[in-house]
Amino acid sequence: MIKLYDKDTGGFLGTITEVQLQFLIDQLEEESAEDTDYYMNQPTLDLFEEAGADADLLALLRQALSTREDIEIQWVRE
Repeated sequence: MIKLYDKDTGGFLGTITEVQLQFLIDQLEEESAEDTDYYMNQPTLDLFEEAGADADLLALLRQALSTREDIEIQWVRE
């Protein structure tokens, strides 16, 4: 199981699948092989949609972003 958290608050955002995680890894820049966090904003989510992101993943990320300008998420395999 892969859990997503708001890196700033530590708040739990939801769970994602291996396929959804691979989509994030493929779409976003990682600073190292051990990198488990990503910065996102609304334009990023729009690009995800154009790239064919899973609807459930998009919904979870949009809910996490909500009215904020940006968010940094962290994923953890549990």
